[in-house]
Amino acid sequence: MAGAVAVPGALRVAVIGGGPGGLYAAALLKRLDPAREITVWERNAPQDTFGFGVVLSDETLGGIEHADPTVHRALSAEFVRWDTIEVVRGEHRLSSGGHGFAALGRRRLLEILHQRCRELGVRLCFRTPAPPAAELALDHDLVIAADGVHSATRQAGAEAFGPRLTTHRCQYIWLAADFAFDAFRFEITRTRHGVAQLHGYPFARPAPDGGGQGASTVIVEMREEVWRAAGLDRCDPDTSAAWCARLFAPALDGRPLRGNNSQWTAFRTVVNEHWWHRNTVLLGDAAHTAHFSIGSGTKLAMEDALALAACLTEQPTVPEALAAYETERRPVVESTQRAAAASLRWFEDLARYLPQPPRQFAFNLLTRSRRVTHGNLRLRDAGFVTAVEREAGTPPGTPPMFTPFRLRGLTLRNRVVVSPMDMYSAVDGTPGDFHLVHLGARALGGAGLVMTEMVCVSPDGRITPGCAGLYTSEHEAAWRRVVDFAHRASPGVAVGVQLGHAGRKGSTRLMWEGIDDPLPAGNWPLVAASPLPYRPGISQVPRELDRAGMAAIRAEFEDSARRAARAGFDLLELHCAHGYLLSGFLSPLTNRRTDAYGGSLTARLRYPLEVFDAVRAVWPAERPMTVRISATDWAPGGMTAKEAVTVAAAFRARGADAIDVSTGQVVSEERPEFGRSYQAPFADRIRNELAVPVIAVGAISSWDDVNSLILAGRADLCALARPHLYDPHWTLHAAAEQGYSGPAAPWPPPYRAGSRRPPTGRTDAPKPRLTLGG
Repeated sequence: MAGAVAVPGALRVAVIGGGPGGLYAAALLKRLDPAREITVWERNAPQDTFGFGVVLSDETLGGIEHADPTVHRALSAEFVRWDTIEVVRGEHRLSSGGHGFAALGRRRLLEILHQRCRELGVRLCFRTPAPPAAELALDHDLVIAADGVHSATRQAGAEAFGPRLTTHRCQYIWLAADFAFDAFRFEITRTRHGVAQLHGYPFARPAPDGGGQGASTVIVEMREEVWRAAGLDRCDPDTSAAWCARLFAPALDGRPLRGNNSQWTAFRTVVNEHWWHRNTVLLGDAAHTAHFSIGSGTKLAMEDALALAACLTEQPTVPEALAAYETERRPVVESTQRAAAASLRWFEDLARYLPQPPRQFAFNLLTRSRRVTHGNLRLRDAGFVTAVEREAGTPPGTPPMFTPFRLRGLTLRNRVVVSPMDMYSAVDGTPGDFHLVHLGARALGGAGLVMTEMVCVSPDGRITPGCAGLYTSEHEAAWRRVVDFAHRASPGVAVGVQLGHAGRKGSTRLMWEGIDDPLPAGNWPLVAASPLPYRPGISQVPRELDRAGMAAIRAEFEDSARRAARAGFDLLELHCAHGYLLSGFLSPLTNRRTDAYGGSLTARLRYPLEVFDAVRAVWPAERPMTVRISATDWAPGGMTAKEAVTVAAAFRARGADAIDVSTGQVVSEERPEFGRSYQAPFADRIRNELAVPVIAVGAISSWDDVNSLILAGRADLCALARPHLYDPHWTLHAAAEQGYSGPAAPWPPPYRAGSRRPPTGRTDAPKPRLTLGG
């Protein structure tokens, strides 16, 4: 029967797991077609459940309302709603409003779904382990595996589903308090062993007759090493609950905490390459998990059920329906998992942020997942955001991105950087009219710092024949023309040069002719830390640099730096990222040397630091230098985020004024975790562990992102590339859209008439106020 049945007809459906997702899927499928024979197997008793409260969003409730008003009415009658988040750290207690949550008890949610399933005729088998999914698939048209994070179905079908499970660094425990918090509460406290945090929210109202005070979920979480040092790994559940109650006695007003077979555990992120196989489909935690700190587990499972039921109604066969279900849900789930991962990591590394001022700390916590932003939070609670900005010293009426920033003797008028972008438009290394127009336009566009593309220190150090250089007098004069124009046309703009050497990634075609493909003819010899091609079997094998070659290239960097100073550049960045020559020395994947320049990280750092020292010695003392690094190689055995902190500290100790934190592009087999602002956490870590200025880069696309990163203390400057290709005046437009017209975003006199958005067609026609019947 598997796989060829027309979906609108009668179906035999087996549901493994009686959690909210499995029950709701069963109820929906039965409601949509009463002829369906649906059985739910649940190994536990009806009243057994993990955890206490469940949070659902208005978006999820809207979907439930449309799909099954009966369930929606029952849920709505039970919900506890609140809109305030409290952040408590030591003696500081800060509140932010306008957030909007709805919660109810998990046991009550299950009771509502049990009742609805029985009304519709779904067969519920409690205290009954389900037969294996493969067995059920033989005599059912559809098997829904909603058997949770420890899914036996997923494990048995691992070859088909391709699961990846990641266990994280904190231990946590679900508990409950028999009173209702008046807000969603995050409380952070120090113990003698380290930091612990409480996540608490109400899920039951106080009784109207005064017979009860309601109830709240309380999750206590801490790093595993703190948990072990406190002896909690040796405590039974009751002792653990009592310990947590004592630790957070002020938040609980001395009340006890209770468990429900509660055990300490580490959160596990579940990702699957495929969500279905033949007529078996994964749903909820069996398919994916999202950390509890963004409250999305039950929400995702119930949304899965809605989508699955809809696809089974819309598609002609089971396989087509399951494919449509995964296509619809995967992007939503992946986006949620990215946000959850950011939130999870924030709490894992919470101790890093404790030195922050109290309001910045609270803002950082509230925006940790990147789903709540500066602008979004201002809409919710303008007073809170204004207080954060005041604490940070932001002038009234000034968005954080338009506060100046000082590096050595250079003051940048705002926090926006035009990121280095290779243009592949030079002729024999000489920048021409294209570069004048390209960089001149971005200088006129309002950014605080405009960076050149990677400017190469020798002909053999170029990536492509179209790459710019700074190794002849002609190059120097051409760059001086560009810099002079930018300074003259946009007073106050800073122009920076990025110096680099392509190493093993050189002698390739222009990007649009075949990125990283070798030239069809006229290739020049390549050098690298080790004789490893970038793309084995395709790229040229480089020659391993000897000491004489290293000294010669170091001298080329010095010469180019002198030329850059004479050309008038305000800032110099040394390119030690993206797999180019200096990056190739840093990464253990590309440096296999056995001499003093290979092996340990200290040895791998030696040559990049020698080049930095040589450049710093000839670069004017009052002008700043930055270093771009790849903070991770996105590949097993490569550079790690922890090592990146060591690399940044080494360059800082030698005089780097800021670290430009990028990632990857070091090895061709990398697997980046792309997403909005996906590289910013690496900059955040370096900034807050080392107290060193950082430039964040990587899919930062909106001025709201920039404001959020700056105000939260995750970055000092934000570099944007593609947004500046789309809109050379991105910074000025960001100012106009925020109503800012101060000194950090001056419109060039010839452009001032365009400083307001042009009017469009009329959209303010009077709306009908009265409708009269016939």
